[in-house]
Parts: sequence; C-alpha cells; structure tokens
Amino acid sequence: MGREHRLLVLLVCLVLGGALTAAVLGASEGKGPHEAMPGAASGAPAPGAGSGAPAPGDFVDIRDVPPTREQASRPGPDASTGSFTVDCGRNEEGHYNQDNLVISPGLRHGAHHTHAYVGNRSTDAFSTDESLAAAPTTCRGGDRSTYYWPVLRRPDLPATRPYEKAAGHGNTGRILTPVDVRLTFHGNPAGQVVPMPRFLRAFTGDAVAFTARGDEGVKARWGCVGLPDRSTTRYPRCPVGDRLTRTLVFPSCWNGLDTAGPERTHLLFPAANGVCPQNTFAVPELRITLAYDAPPADAPIALDSFPEQRHSPKTDHAMFVNVMTDDRMTRLVTCVNTGRHC
Repeated sequence: MGREHRLLVLLVCLVLGGALTAAVLGASEGKGPHEAMPGAASGAPAPGAGSGAPAPGDFVDIRDVPPTREQASRPGPDASTGSFTVDCGRNEEGHYNQDNLVISPGLRHGAHHTHAYVGNRSTDAFSTDESLAAAPTTCRGGDRSTYYWPVLRRPDLPATRPYEKAAGHGNTGRILTPVDVRLTFHGNPAGQVVPMPRFLRAFTGDAVAFTARGDEGVKARWGCVGLPDRSTTRYPRCPVGDRLTRTLVFPSCWNGLDTAGPERTHLLFPAANGVCPQNTFAVPELRITLAYDAPPADAPIALDSFPEQRHSPKTDHAMFVNVMTDDRMTRLVTCVNTGRHC
C-alpha cells in the first residue's frame, strides 16, 4: 500500500510540474507593448512580430505630430555658441559589419544587427587605438574618428548584396543609403567646452528600449525635412518628395578621467540648460543627422535591431570614437568657443 501511495504522489507531482512549466513558458513569450495593441487577439502575435517589419503602431503621419514647442535655453554670458561640421561622406565605400567596438570590443558579430560606418575605414570589433590612428578615413581634413549606427531597411525589397544578408536574426531586406549624413559638433549654452580626449568612446540611444521599463534612454528623434518643427520617436510618414530624418545627440559631459567604461558613466548628458553634472566637464556635443528619400506611404521600413527589440524605432542608437589629432580637436574647440561656424 505504501508503494502505491508513493507512485500516486509521484504521478501528481509530474502532472503539476508539467502544467507549471507550460504556464511559465507561455507567460515568458512575446513580452512587450506590441503584444497589447488594440484589436490584437488574445494570445496571438502582434502585427509585425517575428517578421522583418515593425508593428503598425510604430508608424505615424508626421502631419499628425504636434509642432515642438520646446524653447531652447538662453545662452549664458560664457556660452560656446559655435559649431564645427565634419564631412565624412555617406558610406559610399560600403563599410558595414555586425560588430560594436564601443559596446562589445573583441566580440565578432556582437551586435546581432548591421552597422553602417563613416570616417575610419578599418573599424571592427578588434580595432585598437593604434590601428584606428593608422587607418585611412573617409573624412575630409584627415579626421580618423569612427561614426556608426544601425542600418535602416526596406523589408519588402530583396536583399541582393552580401552585407545585406549578413546580419540574420530577422534583420532582412534592402539597406537604405542616406542621401545626406551630417556630423556636427556644438558648444554648450552654459559655458565654454574643453577638448575631448583622443580615443574617447561615446554612445547615445538605447538599443534595448523596446523591452526597457521606460523611455529614459531613448535619444533618437525622427522627422521629415519639410516639417523641421516636428519630431517623434516613431517612424514618420513623410509627404511625397520629402526626406525622412534620424537625429541622434550624444552626451557631452566628461568625467575628466576615462575614455571608456563598462557602465558608460564617463560621459553623461547635461541638464536642459546645459549645466553638466557635478565633477564633469562640458565637451563638444556631437549630433548625427541622417536623411533618406522618403519611401512610399504604404512601404514598410525597419531599423536593424536585436531580435527581441522587433525593429522598434525607439531602439535607434549611434556610436563614436574620437580619433582626431590634438591639433584638430583644438581647432574644433576654438571654433565653438568663439561662436563661429566652421
């Protein structure tokens, strides 16, 4: 009788354990706001989930976005109001890979999505300060810095070039080439800026914003050239003949000590009035603006992303490694500190 009782208890435990495992697995699949879109059937995947395209809710007609009413901070008496533009082309050379030197140095294909580069021609996961300093560049004036970001695709169009097929992980379709890439360094409205150290690593945005608990890390703004007073964190539908834009602003308050760090606390964002956090120093603020011929209103577009991020436009991000010579950085700082536009 004791033996039969033990067998019965074992059977009950197996049944209950299997049910619990199934419940846990079911609850863990497909987490994220796209699952809760209005009209989605309970338990069914949201539109775009698991495919090469984002969800319909990730798109917005730019004309439905209210104009931005934010007022720029009034520059202080010591403000650095100038700007310095670097021309590094549009990646006509076809420099792409799935590496991320700033976030995952030494790890080949560590990004799980494709990045496009301008500037330093050699940048990959195994680049060193020495290799970057010796490499050729696409930038006029000899700037060997590296600037890079995830590619934007048309998932409804076939990928025909090898680098378009290399990423995998749901990143499919034709890569769109920007018609304009603008790299501009700005000053600080609260005071003068100091030079960036050579080989400073910088990152902006949140590559995992889709599954994050909040939007604090979302830095990219999307828009259309014809309506510059409107911006959004969604993919904009631009009027016919217009251009779609992505703008990414980098942190510009340096701790004065480090050029990199696992927590990326060596470089922070200033307050809205330009004041840097305690024990940090204002350095030139890099802004990257990418412009593309606007696709047709019904055409899907998708930012390359980690698989679980489902190509959300909020996950847009960019990286920068400063490889300017000290002389060139000094010219940049002098330009913005004296209010000139170079």
